[in-house]
Amino acid sequence: MIEVIVPATSANIGPGFDTLGIALNIYNKFTVEEIEAGLIIEGCEEKYADESNLVYQSMVKCFEKVGYEPKGIKISIETDIPVSRGLGSSATCIVGGIIAANELAGSPLNKKKILELATEMEGHPDNVAPALFGGMITSVYDEKVYYSKVNIAKGLKFLALIPNFKLSTKKSRSVLPKVVPHSDAIFNVGRVALMISALQNGEFDLLKIGGQDKLHQQYRGALIDGYDIILEHCKNIGVKGVFLSGAGPTILVAVEEDDNETYKEINKILDTLENKWEIKELSIDYKGAFFKKV
Repeated sequence: MIEVIVPATSANIGPGFDTLGIALNIYNKFTVEEIEAGLIIEGCEEKYADESNLVYQSMVKCFEKVGYEPKGIKISIETDIPVSRGLGSSATCIVGGIIAANELAGSPLNKKKILELATEMEGHPDNVAPALFGGMITSVYDEKVYYSKVNIAKGLKFLALIPNFKLSTKKSRSVLPKVVPHSDAIFNVGRVALMISALQNGEFDLLKIGGQDKLHQQYRGALIDGYDIILEHCKNIGVKGVFLSGAGPTILVAVEEDDNETYKEINKILDTLENKWEIKELSIDYKGAFFKKV
């Protein structure tokens, strides 16, 4: 029996559209074992407890890759990461399924091969890379995956503002323009370079500028009720940075580790909004996905 624990992730971090992601300390757990026959899936909605389940699909992909044929599979799922909120829940299923299948098959794939297979399933590595390796990862998918870890200076934490409504990645991508002005591309290149440098050097005040974006957030924000109000309030109270988590609707706020007041100030504005929002105080997960035999 294999138990795999995978962290949540937040992709893009403002200007790093489809290239940046960071692992956060909330987790999904997948317990997998080979059984005599059939497929048993526990811990998810009944409509996902069959061969369409993403964890199982990821396992099948891995088994096909390495040439292993299990007799039967039992999957137990424990989730703390909310679904369709921009916190990488699908990436945890893909990474968790591949790692579990790889271990059942005798560990033929190393982490780099696992990343390539996970990226093939996800379509881009910005969530699966930090889910696998932990920390902040910058990555590019060009026939193969190229990635590098960003060494973030100590002293930063995040407030995840999570609403009680979902937003699918498909819908949030549908509102993005096919072509953007050259000036917007230049804007983002400068901001993402500044943000990465600021994170490495501990110059967190620069995230106000470095976290800005013109490629996706303004379009996706229009789908999120209360988005503009929250952003304006965050800027007024002087947070270090504020950006969409992945495709949204979760909003990620960067604050210093010893800041206990911003949580209260943001909660005040959230209480005035029509929808209910929850705040989770999160830190960076530096370990990434791991497994143990139980």
